[in-house]
Amino acid sequence: MRSFAGRDILSLKEFERQEFFHVFDVAAELEPIAVSRRNSDMLAEKTMVTAFYQPSTRTRLAHEAAMHRLGGAVTGFSDAKMTRAGDFYQESIKDTVKMLEFYGDVIVMRHFQQGAPAEAAKWASVPIINGGDGWGEHPTQILTDLYTVLKEKGTIDGLTWLAVGDMRMRTMHSLGYALSQFDCPVTFVSPPDMSPTEEFKAELKQYSVNFRQAEHVEQAIAEADVILVEPVVQPDYTKSRDERAGKDVGMTPPTTRLRASCSRRKPNRMPSCCIPCHAWMRCHRMWISPAGRATGRKRLTVW
Repeated sequence: MRSFAGRDILSLKEFERQEFFHVFDVAAELEPIAVSRRNSDMLAEKTMVTAFYQPSTRTRLAHEAAMHRLGGAVTGFSDAKMTRAGDFYQESIKDTVKMLEFYGDVIVMRHFQQGAPAEAAKWASVPIINGGDGWGEHPTQILTDLYTVLKEKGTIDGLTWLAVGDMRMRTMHSLGYALSQFDCPVTFVSPPDMSPTEEFKAELKQYSVNFRQAEHVEQAIAEADVILVEPVVQPDYTKSRDERAGKDVGMTPPTTRLRASCSRRKPNRMPSCCIPCHAWMRCHRMWISPAGRATGRKRLTVW
């Protein structure tokens, strides 16, 4: 297994099976810090820089809370428009990270452009953690979800997943790549225009992921052990909300049909959801979060 010391966390494609379980083991060791709401001095000499070119609540605050809980310091920006990286100066990623690297020991980046954290990693002398890059990936989200599933179900292997929503989403990409390291069949259900791309399906086949597509939730929910839901109306990651047409852009439509379908679910199935709009689902799975999120992200800040 490769060391995590000084390592970028850009994509779950890069993760080997042993590395997932190493993250989970260390997260379990750190979890009491989050659950008991106490602080440690484990990272007292370290500073994390947050470079968030897109709005974020859970991802940014989970990383920052984890760093504070471990005794470290946090600096950075959550609104790129207020910096030279924003719309007015449009400073390049290279120039920005070459400056940020002197202000901290690790950089957590969220960006509207796919591949931006990887570009930052080319120039930075400190590790880059991908906090979500456009339509690309969201590795820390899925690491947290997998840790939650492992805690609740006692295993990841052998569970059947049902992924519902927009399959172009970065979270769905990271899920697919992660499941390549586990014995987990997954069924994708989405509107036709939000189906997995041919490129993504080719990658899943290359990584030997056991997946299929279904037209309706009812065709797969009875066999599902874990359900992951994403919105089926997603903002354009390349634009801010006020630049998009339509007052309801980005709003998740009612989930009445999915809620009704859950009456036919497998007993003890575990719902998982990435967006708080699905509160009826999230309350089941995310009761261990934000402690669970902070715990998962704590592991990535220990280097």
